[in-house]
Amino acid sequence: MIRIKSYLTFNGNCREAMLFYRECLGGALHFETLGASLEMGQLPKKLEQYILQASLRSPYAELIATDMVPEEGLYQGNNIALMLECRSLKELMRVYRRLGEGGRATQQVIPTKSGSYYASLTDRFGIRWMLNFMPELNEP
Repeated sequence: MIRIKSYLTFNGNCREAMLFYRECLGGALHFETLGASLEMGQLPKKLEQYILQASLRSPYAELIATDMVPEEGLYQGNNIALMLECRSLKELMRVYRRLGEGGRATQQVIPTKSGSYYASLTDRFGIRWMLNFMPELNEP
């Protein structure tokens, strides 16, 4: 079964928002900063603190969030997406093709540095979708 996660986008205040959500909802909170993902000194100090990805996990829900604003900028409506955690690359490809019918691909399926696969699109109804497959989570 595919898991659906909420993916929130902030403009520099991701840490503050996710700390607030942890207070409200509980759960384990983890942050990965942009600076930690790149070699130090490649970015201005302020950008090094931006959140590349945060995750707030509880037994019942997961919120994923970032400070990485899309190319078109951040506006009400593109600050949230649904993330599908797929069980296989085949499932990811199938769902990506189906959701993409009449929509617009924003990221073709690509392998990531961490070994997972990722894709994103906006469907024909204007809903943003992110699809992910992490082989290590789905191995027997």
